[in-house]
Amino acid sequence: MSKCDLCGGKIKHELISYTLLFEGHWIIVENVPADVCQQCGEKLFAPETVEHLQKIIWSQRKPAKNIQTPVYEYA
Repeated sequence: MSKCDLCGGKIKHELISYTLLFEGHWIIVENVPADVCQQCGEKLFAPETVEHLQKIIWSQRKPAKNIQTPVYEYA
């Protein structure tokens, strides 16, 4: 098992939800393979995963589903 470059914690392969603010809209991509540090939460992606995420985001294809999310101000 590999260790995190940031904190030395154990890395576990997981499927995560990747979120991104793109052109003023939040995008969520579910079931993305990532190596996640069990101590600090750092997420690492293989280069081919990053390429696939970029294709999904830039393609502007119809999403699998839409959700409505409330937004609050911190102040």
